[in-house]
Amino acid sequence: MNKKVLIVGGVAGGASAAARLRRLDENIEIILFERGQYISFANCGLPYHIGEVIKKREKLLLQTPEAMKKRFNIDVRVHNEVISIDKENKKVSVKNTITGDIYDESYDELILSTGSSPQRPAIPGINGENIFTIWNIPDMDDIKDYLSKENIKEVSIVGGGFIGVEMAENFCELGLDVHIIQRPNQVMPTVDFEMAQFLHQYMEDKGIKLILEDGVKEFRSEGGKTIVITNKGREIVSDLVILSIGIKANSQLAKDAGLELNDRGGIIVNEYLKTSDPHIYAVGDVIQVKDFVNGVNTMVPLAGPANKQGRIVANNIAGYREEYKGTQGTSVAKIFDMTISSTGTNEKTLMKLGKSYGRDYQSIYLHPVNHAGYYPGSQVIHMKLIYELPTGRVLGAQGIGGAGTDKRIDVIATAIRFGATVESLKELELAYAPPYSSAKDPVNMAGFIATNHLSGNMDVIQYYEIEELNLNEYTILDVRTPVERNFGFIPNSINIAVDQLRDRLDELDKAKTIVVYCAVGVRSWTAYNVLKHNGFSPRNLTGGYTTYSTAYYNQEGKIDYPKN
Repeated sequence: MNKKVLIVGGVAGGASAAARLRRLDENIEIILFERGQYISFANCGLPYHIGEVIKKREKLLLQTPEAMKKRFNIDVRVHNEVISIDKENKKVSVKNTITGDIYDESYDELILSTGSSPQRPAIPGINGENIFTIWNIPDMDDIKDYLSKENIKEVSIVGGGFIGVEMAENFCELGLDVHIIQRPNQVMPTVDFEMAQFLHQYMEDKGIKLILEDGVKEFRSEGGKTIVITNKGREIVSDLVILSIGIKANSQLAKDAGLELNDRGGIIVNEYLKTSDPHIYAVGDVIQVKDFVNGVNTMVPLAGPANKQGRIVANNIAGYREEYKGTQGTSVAKIFDMTISSTGTNEKTLMKLGKSYGRDYQSIYLHPVNHAGYYPGSQVIHMKLIYELPTGRVLGAQGIGGAGTDKRIDVIATAIRFGATVESLKELELAYAPPYSSAKDPVNMAGFIATNHLSGNMDVIQYYEIEELNLNEYTILDVRTPVERNFGFIPNSINIAVDQLRDRLDELDKAKTIVVYCAVGVRSWTAYNVLKHNGFSPRNLTGGYTTYSTAYYNQEGKIDYPKN
């Protein structure tokens, strides 16, 4: 007798599981239920259709029920919502959302790909007619329709994650004035604060108004507009409001069935993506996964991992035995001409795990250009690399900058997946031609810097440690030119340009530790070695004045990291 598999939910996880199952077994019976109208659509492309970058709506519809039936012989039932699971009798109850009819369907194996939904917290006025979420095709259609009918000039976006930032760009491209209101002190929480500061500065230069460290207290409707009232008393008049506050797992079906959940509502699965019931699997936003780098349980709502999970579940149902080895959270986003990308763990996560976790680490910064500087059009990539001490194992990386930023993070993501160390980054042989890179690629450069530190050749200091230095014990030395110093410098620092340093060593006190910095850390590394070989005790400010000055850009200097 042929096996019967039911799949609840489409899009990334469910649709990929269905297609993979059919490729592995022509005779298996596959039924996919979707409570909405669309089984597979490009949800990451929704903001770009609103912004008219993607002109044709149908480009976002990746697969239709008819096409899936024709190509894969899969019974796709849209407008059919699975309302309960009977584990003991291995059947589900399904409601046709158009007719209201309810029927049962049996299964041998069940896959839950129920995804997640935008959060709508109990904020007064949150259900106003011009307040929207953006999560699926109907959401997109509603926003497009509202834009076409109303005279929209001012938009407020509540939340500064991926969707919030992408929507901000697309609204700006439509000529609208945009505010982002974000309760944390930064947008794009996948990167650390000081890296997000490069993004803050860029976004404000583009005209986006950022309201950070301030949440929404109330929405008040007045004359067809919404007044967004923040916790700190700001009032922002808005023609349109987008909620991008966060998501919650759609796990009520699993909960009602008695499947094991975590405290965030995520379905707990084992390494084969099997739930607490031996015949029920789960994939995508709704499940708890293992953090590939840190080994702790987490939830990572990304399309790439969901697709892979769907494929793995199909393999396991078809008789292969394949483990899901964890999610490392590699991500990328675009805002105007800037790319924001990261992989692995960030420093915030390591700090949250704390000393009880038992991992020591170091972070270094660099600001290389994306290709040979003499070739026209080079752009800076601001990079942060995090690695374990004393092993040098790469734990995470963040990149914010121009073309090629994503390429560098993808290289490091690959290195992390294979357990590479910073020594490995140094040794990588990467493609080089002047329009694409430098003979020493930014990834190699990150490896050089980290290896210099790890081997004991360079002692580094972080930007947030500077303000805590005892000037009776430390000298802060700026080795840039006097002209550069006119544009800003670290308080209490003295200036000796690197090319004059050997002739002016007698101006420095050997009894003090010398904290040396330049613009990005390259000239200061030269100065570091001059000082070291002449009997001084130097420390190099990683990332130089670029990291330091940007970290304190337009902020009160509230840094979450410890002062050492």
